[in-house]
Amino acid sequence: MKIVYMGTPDYAVGALDALCRAGHDIVAVITQPDKAKGRSDKPVYSPVKAYAVEKQIPVFQPERIKRPEAVEELRRYPADVFVVAAFGQILSKEILDMPRFGCLNIHASLLPKYRGSSPIQWAVIDGEEKSGVTIMQMNEGIDTGDILYQKEILLDKKETGATLFDKLTTLGAEAIVEALSLLEAGKLKPVPQNESEASHTVMLSKAMGQLDFSKSAEELERLIRGLNSWPSAYTFLEGKQLKIWEAEVYTPVEQTVDACEGKYPVGSIIKVTQDGFGIKCGSDALLVKELQLEGKKRMSTRDFLMGKELLPGTVLG
Repeated sequence: MKIVYMGTPDYAVGALDALCRAGHDIVAVITQPDKAKGRSDKPVYSPVKAYAVEKQIPVFQPERIKRPEAVEELRRYPADVFVVAAFGQILSKEILDMPRFGCLNIHASLLPKYRGSSPIQWAVIDGEEKSGVTIMQMNEGIDTGDILYQKEILLDKKETGATLFDKLTTLGAEAIVEALSLLEAGKLKPVPQNESEASHTVMLSKAMGQLDFSKSAEELERLIRGLNSWPSAYTFLEGKQLKIWEAEVYTPVEQTVDACEGKYPVGSIIKVTQDGFGIKCGSDALLVKELQLEGKKRMSTRDFLMGKELLPGTVLG
């Protein structure tokens, strides 16, 4: 099939590569404009553009895809279908109706759950048992179009935002190749989304990574995993930001029961061992296994404690 592919970040590269390998004709790649990064302020290609340039695929980078001049530029690329994966701009109805098979979106959740910009992380934060990808027929709403094809996976007990991102990138690539084959054969039946089952995600921010130890240890442990690797979960130790990359939930043992019953407030260190330290939470406690103090490298808590003495009663935050 002739395809116009729209995408920008790493997540979108896998599907683009899979479509190329499957023998589809990518007539153009549409991606966000180059952005300046680093001290040099030099414009940097998006991951999707970098791939397209390497493969000598024409690239179009509109500031606003809805502008009349951008729409006219799209008409220059004859395509059977537009495939969209984390492009970053909303398409107008004029664009949605342009190719004969319309526009298909690769969304990283099992719609109608987790519509929006950060479905991968929220699936982990919310403690979902499974996730997956949805190939959706796009309409003018945000992730509200008919479901064409889905693939699902079970989440590991130690799943992080980063590991699930990688898994769904691969799964999305498989799904779009399979879905296009079925679409071309006329074997895909659109299924409207059940609005009563819909949920929406909010955009991630660095601020949401600050740990509130009045919450349960179980809830915070999921937050730590969901925000790994960005924007990351953190607290403060002696005025310096302390990122927590890995932690386990535990119920404090007998020797620290006094701390759990009120000797120390929530957010206090209540146990220090050779391999980690425990933080009192609203219920149960977190045993910190991997961390990163501001200005230092990421390391195991065991290595951290070799150079830093922590005492029970130290309050974090």
